[in-house]
Amino acid sequence: MSRRFVAPQRGEIPAGRFGHPVFAACAGRSDWLQGDAWPGTEALNLALEVTSDGDAHLRFVEQSPTLLDDGLHYEQRIQRDGRIATRPHNWHDLFNALIWIRYPALKRALNGRQVEAIDLVGLKVRSRAQSALTHFDEGGAIIIVRDAEILALWNTHDWHGLFWRHRTAWVDGRIEIAAVFGHALLEHALQPQQLLVAKCIAVATTAGAQQTCAHVAQAIAAGTVLTDPQELRPLPLSGVPGWHPQDNEEDFYRDAACFRPLRDGRTYPTPLAL
Repeated sequence: MSRRFVAPQRGEIPAGRFGHPVFAACAGRSDWLQGDAWPGTEALNLALEVTSDGDAHLRFVEQSPTLLDDGLHYEQRIQRDGRIATRPHNWHDLFNALIWIRYPALKRALNGRQVEAIDLVGLKVRSRAQSALTHFDEGGAIIIVRDAEILALWNTHDWHGLFWRHRTAWVDGRIEIAAVFGHALLEHALQPQQLLVAKCIAVATTAGAQQTCAHVAQAIAAGTVLTDPQELRPLPLSGVPGWHPQDNEEDFYRDAACFRPLRDGRTYPTPLAL
C-alpha cells in the first residue's frame, strides 16, 4: 500500500525551492510561499480580481462547517455563488488558489464541465468525464509538441530517448511545457526528491504557451477533450533536464520508478491541434 503524501511544514521547504520551473505558475508570489504568514482570502481575492477577466462572481472563501452546510457540491458552489472553498494554512488549497489566479479560464472551463456532469449523473456517481477532469485539475500539465519524432518517443514511453538521447528537444522548442496546471502536483513538488508525473493534454502547434492554454480552455469548455481519463498522457516531469537532482545520470532514466513502460494495448489520442 502506498503511503499518503504529507506536505512538509511551511518552515521545512528547502531554500530556493520555489525557483524551480515546476512552480512557474506561482511566479511573483514568493511572499505567499516563503513568508512567515499564510495569505488570507482577502489577499487571494485581490489577486484574482486582476486576472479573472473582471469576473466579480468568483471569490475565495474560508472553508468552514457553516459553508459546507449549504448542501452544495464544491463545484456547484463555485458556479452558483462564485465561492471557492479554501482551507487556511493548507498547501493544497493555496496552490489551487494560485492556479485559479494564473489560469482562470482553464479553471472556469473545468468547473463548468464538472457541474454539467453532476447535473447529468447526480452526486453519488462519477462519470468517466468527471474522472478525467479531476485528474487534470489535480495533476495536469499542458505540453506543446512540435516534432513528430519526439511525439513518437512519448507515444511509446521511450523515456531514455525523450529525456536523454534528445535532451536538446527541451530547449530548442521541439517540445515545451506550456503549463504545469495541477495543484496537487505542485504540492508534491515541495519535496525536491519527489518523482513527479503529470497527466497531460498534448497540443500540436507552433503557437506559444499563452495562446495554447487559451485554446485548451476552449476545448475543455466545449467538451472536445477530457471525456475519459485514458486521453491523458503521463509525463514524468522529473525527467525534464534540470528538473530533478539525478537527471544528469543516464541510469536515472532506466531505474527511477516514474519511468514506467507502456502497457500492452495502451494508445494515446492524437494531440489537440491548434
